Amino acid sequence: MLKNPATKYRPVAPVRLTDRTWPDAQLTKPPVWCSSDLRDGNQALIEPMDAERKLRMFETLIRVGFKEIEIGFPSASQTDFDFVRKLIEDNLIPDDVQIQVLTPAREHLIRRTFEAVAGAKKCIMHLYNATAPIMRKVVLGVDVEGVIELASSHARLIKELADKQAGTDWRFEYSPEMFSDTELEVSRRVIDAVTEVWQPTPERTCIINLPTTVEHSTPNIYADMIEWTCRNIARRDSIVISAHPHNDRGTGTATAELAMMAGADRVEGCLFGNGERTGNVDIVNIALNLYTQGVDPGLDFSDIDEIRRVVEYCNQLPVHPRHPYVGDLVFTSFSGSHQDAIKKAFAARREGDVWEMPYLPIDPKDLGRSYEAIIRVNSQSGKGGIAYLLESEYGLELPRRLQIEFSQVVQAVMDAQGREVTASDIWKIFESEYRLAEGSVTLSDLTQTDIGDGRVRVAAEAAVMGRRMAFDGAGNGPVDAFVDGLSRAAGVPVKVLNYHEHSMGGGAQARAAAYVEVRVGDAAPVFGVGIDANIVRATLLAVLSATSRGTNPVSAEQGAAQAVA
Repeated sequence: MLKNPATKYRPVAPVRLTDRTWPDAQLTKPPVWCSSDLRDGNQALIEPMDAERKLRMFETLIRVGFKEIEIGFPSASQTDFDFVRKLIEDNLIPDDVQIQVLTPAREHLIRRTFEAVAGAKKCIMHLYNATAPIMRKVVLGVDVEGVIELASSHARLIKELADKQAGTDWRFEYSPEMFSDTELEVSRRVIDAVTEVWQPTPERTCIINLPTTVEHSTPNIYADMIEWTCRNIARRDSIVISAHPHNDRGTGTATAELAMMAGADRVEGCLFGNGERTGNVDIVNIALNLYTQGVDPGLDFSDIDEIRRVVEYCNQLPVHPRHPYVGDLVFTSFSGSHQDAIKKAFAARREGDVWEMPYLPIDPKDLGRSYEAIIRVNSQSGKGGIAYLLESEYGLELPRRLQIEFSQVVQAVMDAQGREVTASDIWKIFESEYRLAEGSVTLSDLTQTDIGDGRVRVAAEAAVMGRRMAFDGAGNGPVDAFVDGLSRAAGVPVKVLNYHEHSMGGGAQARAAAYVEVRVGDAAPVFGVGIDANIVRATLLAVLSATSRGTNPVSAEQGAAQAVA
């Protein structure tokens, strides 16, 4: 790279629009959307779509709700020509959808394009020619007057050919290609020359499409160009201003949004940003940005994963896992602090509340996605994420001190194995650590006898990790009596410090989960967990779980690690 890039690259000059109004504008309605997936998107593919994939993409665009779809460049290839004919001849175009076809300003290609759309009910004929200085000088070999004549003469041809096909409801569109690199005064003159030919009216508008064919500047400069153009072109009330951003600088979405604020009425782009080089602007991104601001975008992305699958199949290109709104990981938090905030916010949220959720700009369920992948656990995670997964997937509401204790167990496993752990993995670790696997802790022959003065006697037999023992104790309640008997059997004092319980599920299949914090002898307190249909049995099983962990912690940690190995 050059130490002084200014010797090779020059910055784009700002537009001297000192009274610009767009920075104060607020987007309160969606633009007219035009999908270019079947044209601009298709021509950017390593392997262009065949007829079957084209049709599947077209049908998906219809389901999403697009009313203007650029279906091809029929003069460029026989495949595109045949696809256009199939849609028309097989009557596959809904009455409320306008197809759009692209043609360069060359007579024989324009005539070929009209052949392709013969018999269409509604059609947008999209004419373009390059206008930028480098194109005038190097490619076309004409001056400004020559470019104006090129555009206006071919606009005239389009009008004449359309008049001969009166059975079609025509609209015309013109793109000064490389508008973002063209002098504003030159663009104005070309646009005015074209609309002078077409003579649009407020009732019969034409479209002027202003592409950032190659992004060279920050989005604010393009917004200034849009506002300047809207102010200075003739027949503005009869013209739909369309933005067609590309993404060379990675700012295509911002470019489109600022263009809308500056007066653009329409946006052309592709689903998930497919297109030449770094792509066309991502219509899904813009639409859902509007949605998160309370604006109905007029497009349906309520099953966004299915749309992604279709686009990946048709384009033969993957959608990045971090792609806004649709990527596999965009609603996923690994960070412990993020997970803790999300867990607390979900717990506080009530149905019908305004969406205020840390780290989640949109409710995944609005896009047909579940909460399953919101929190995933790796070495960067903490207690909040682990607790969230156990609650959302297994119905366990761990008390905070237990969350802290168990997160250390999971962290030890992840440090040893160096990989992400799933909800299923976490459950296996939890099940092993707290003796919840079938046969790990059992309780049988449990009897309770009232011995007066509010005291009871409890007797039972238990097996803990293969060790069998009998209990017989007395106390102020069944748990107190059970702990008395357990202390006698274990030969070491057992003391319950904290107790929590909750129901799991409802109806006849409901179970109870009990969590007890126990001190065994002089050791540090540990938790135990018990799950049973009967809350008393669940609590006693939790006491056995804690006592086992307090007296045999090493084997428990080894078992937890083996559980996900």
